[in-house]
Parts: sequence; structure tokens; C-alpha cells
Amino acid sequence: MTPETAAAIHAAAFADGRPWTASEIADLIASPNTYLTAQDAAGFALWRAVAGEAELLAIAVSPDRQGHGIGAALMQDWMQAARALADTAFLEVAHDNVRACALYARCGFVEVARRTGYYARPQGRADALVLRAALRAVPS
Repeated sequence: MTPETAAAIHAAAFADGRPWTASEIADLIASPNTYLTAQDAAGFALWRAVAGEAELLAIAVSPDRQGHGIGAALMQDWMQAARALADTAFLEVAHDNVRACALYARCGFVEVARRTGYYARPQGRADALVLRAALRAVPS
């Protein structure tokens, strides 16, 4: 997937926020330890792994393809790849993004922190939830 395609998907999926530009996505992809996982031209996950931790930077699915399991497949794909590099995964999500919060909970993510008023919205601000999931089982 090209940065231009990813930027177009991101813009369509996050019409109420500031979309990432193709240049921003290209810069991230070029960064060390940063990976792009894609599902055809329907969606992508952009993530990085450093020092035993993986962070989901962005995940987006084209609006006309949402609700067909693509987001869940992307989550499984990036988390599986991250398992080889990290023990723990983190991500941030707006608390009012109900569908994403439900997906992340199904993938084992739990809230570990909250950033009050982090995201700007047309009618105010939304909190950012910081979520964490174990990628590898902790030995007993």
C-alpha cells in the first residue's frame, strides 16, 4: 500500500479529525522499527516496536468496507507480527469511538490511563484512552 492510498483511507475513516498526510505516513514508514500492515486497499495498521513494546500508531478502514471484519483482521495481523518483537502492545483511542473501543476490548486491550480532553471535536473535546494488551504470555 502506498502512503497516498493510506492517507486517502485515513482521511475517509476520520472525517471528523485531522487526517494524516501521505508525507506524514511516508515519513513514519521510513522510520526505524515502524511497520505497515495492509488489507488490500481496504485498510491498514501502522505500528512500531521498540524496547519490547509495540504501539499501534493508526488503524483505518475505508468507510465503505467497515463492518466486514477488516479491522479485526488488521488487529490480528499487526499483533501477530508484533509478538516476534514485543511483549506488550499499546494504543490510544478516543473514548467516544465506540466501535474501535469494542474491537480493542475483543483483542484483549484494557484501559491503563486517560488523557482528558485530548482530541478536538466539532462540539468539544474527547478523552483519549490509553490501552494495553499482553502480546506474549507471562511465564508463571
